[in-house]
Amino acid sequence: MKHVLWMIALAALLSACGEKPQTLGAGKQDAAPYEGTGKAYAVGGWKQGDKAGWESQLKARTQQGQNDYGRMN
Repeated sequence: MKHVLWMIALAALLSACGEKPQTLGAGKQDAAPYEGTGKAYAVGGWKQGDKAGWESQLKARTQQGQNDYGRMN
């Protein structure tokens, strides 16, 4: 009976060695944040792909005191 249990344990251990490595496929790369999402609910006056406009929006938010870290408790 012990031999059967040892054989089952050995088979379980050796089966873990045969697992294929899990690697990322050739997925698409992230786009720059100022490229937009293609959705219609962007801030008015900002065009998607406008890097200077994106940066000015971020600067305006910072100057107006938007701080997401302060909202968390």
